[in-house]
Amino acid sequence: MVDLIPAADTIMQILKRTGAFREGHFVYPQGKHSPHYFQMPLAFRYYDTARVLAVALSRKFRVDRDVSSQLPKVAIISPSSGGIPVAFGVRDALSAEQIYWAEKEGEERMFRQYINQGEINPCIIVDDIIRSGHAIGETAKLVKELGAPVIGCGAIVRFDTAPDEIEGVPVKSLIEFDVTFFDSEHDCPLCREKIPQENVRF
Repeated sequence: MVDLIPAADTIMQILKRTGAFREGHFVYPQGKHSPHYFQMPLAFRYYDTARVLAVALSRKFRVDRDVSSQLPKVAIISPSSGGIPVAFGVRDALSAEQIYWAEKEGEERMFRQYINQGEINPCIIVDDIIRSGHAIGETAKLVKELGAPVIGCGAIVRFDTAPDEIEGVPVKSLIEFDVTFFDSEHDCPLCREKIPQENVRF
């Protein structure tokens, strides 16, 4: 099973080929500069690529005995709309019984109405990318408030500055990315080299 999980280099080639990973000079909304940018939905617009990524992530969970012993009576949950394609792909690969996704309403992350205490199976929370870990952490707390245990967490990409566990559960990923950010243009070598910059929204 482990042999069927593509290497990180192979996953990165997929992300580059689909435009989901870009290199250059990017300015993020909070003003930080970076030589790299992920736009993960671009990888999931192609069914074959989306399936390869989701199945690969699902295998990380299937080899975990604590997870595999509870299949298929589990719920796959996405913290946001960006992770929904991942959640559906992982759900299909694991034949999980349930799928949910959380949404941000104002500053609060929540599920839709009428999801009640005790209705959610043990949960695997998945996303396309974990940058800070805030979204997946908030979702884990939301799930526990509804009485469901979190048995797995994962993403296609995890920044090395993000937590490697959520609520005591290890975070699985296909790529652990060594992230580089510069706090301002004064700290940015790309600015000093006068490399054209591109503002990004996320």
